[in-house]
Amino acid sequence: MDVTRPMISIKSIFSGPTAPPSRDLQRERREWRLESDRWVHQRHVDRGYRIKWGYVAIAYLVEFMVIGASLWGAWLFAGVYSDGDWHAFYFMLLAPLVYAAVELCRVPLGILARTQRSHFVRGLAVLGIIFAAGVTTKSVSQLGEMMFHPRLMEAARTKTALKDAQADRATIGDRIKAADERVAQYTTELDQIEKRSSDNAQQLAGLPAQRCERVFGTNSKGRKYQNLKCVADPRVAALSAGVTKASADRAVLIKELEEARKARATLDPGAADRRVADAEQGYRNAVNRSQLHSFTAMVYGVDPIDVTEQQVHAFLRIFVFLPAVCAAFASTILALCAVSTRRTFMDEDDLGAAVNPEAAPYMLDAIADALRSNPEPILPRAANATGAVIPMNRPAQTQQSLPGQSHPGQALPGQTLPAAGAGA
Repeated sequence: MDVTRPMISIKSIFSGPTAPPSRDLQRERREWRLESDRWVHQRHVDRGYRIKWGYVAIAYLVEFMVIGASLWGAWLFAGVYSDGDWHAFYFMLLAPLVYAAVELCRVPLGILARTQRSHFVRGLAVLGIIFAAGVTTKSVSQLGEMMFHPRLMEAARTKTALKDAQADRATIGDRIKAADERVAQYTTELDQIEKRSSDNAQQLAGLPAQRCERVFGTNSKGRKYQNLKCVADPRVAALSAGVTKASADRAVLIKELEEARKARATLDPGAADRRVADAEQGYRNAVNRSQLHSFTAMVYGVDPIDVTEQQVHAFLRIFVFLPAVCAAFASTILALCAVSTRRTFMDEDDLGAAVNPEAAPYMLDAIADALRSNPEPILPRAANATGAVIPMNRPAQTQQSLPGQSHPGQALPGQTLPAAGAGA
């Protein structure tokens, strides 16, 4: 089998030999394209402007991307802040839908601002562009704020924890002093109660015992009876009540004293310092993860942990609002640039070139002079019948010249000239 033989497909067998392209057909197609270009150009000339729809398509693509991102951000925003209430969720999505419809009008307004001939209508279109750009600025600004919101909330939370730890350390001395005074007060009161209880017990022990005697008598039925009657000292009851009250007060004071001692044990200056150090480290980590704090510190030339809330929000207005304004006008500017007025595209296209009638005689005279100076017709070069290849370096043809006069095209002996096709 000859591998150098080209493969013949079944389609080529049944289709037969391919006919060469018809020159008439190609000429008609070329004329049709030229005529179409002339017709399109004439339509642009009649209108006075030309729209480059490729740029308009790019502008609409940018616009759809901005609208899609705004609607998706509004959906997420409503899902986070609606608290599970689906009525509130859908209520929060109504305004973003209206904003999206307004944003969609910016590209057509930009085209109208370039194509309308009435200055009043152009002014209205520019005013509409400004209003729609304001809506887009609001939507994109909200997206930018949502991008930085989680890191800002984490930084705020850790900063609040740091302030609480610092305040706790600042008041640790006063609280330790107050806790010591409370423990001393409870200890003193407990000593007083114990002393009072001891005194009552001693007085109660020093009282004489109760005196008992038998009592005899006769009841109403005439029967005799006898009973044992005991008479106690009246001071016993008062002293017994005092001892009971002292015992109850002592139990309450012992409980309060234990709680005061536990509270005093938790007041440790070293532990307060460690909490402040941990809070500072947590706040520094949160700030380092926040791009907004890093950029603000870079602008103001301070440490990121020393950036204030005023500086962060001042830079946030620039870092979020300015890109939002640029995003709002980007597609509109592209739509404005997609329209070329008549005085612009007439200079760009060859189809709009025109010859001044006053210059026609000068052009014709120049052509006539050239024909008179070289009356020989320019004939096409005859084909090489032998099929020989023209050498790259061929001897230069010598021409007759006057003695002592050199011809510009004459070469020296042994010099060769390059072929006509090589660099000609």
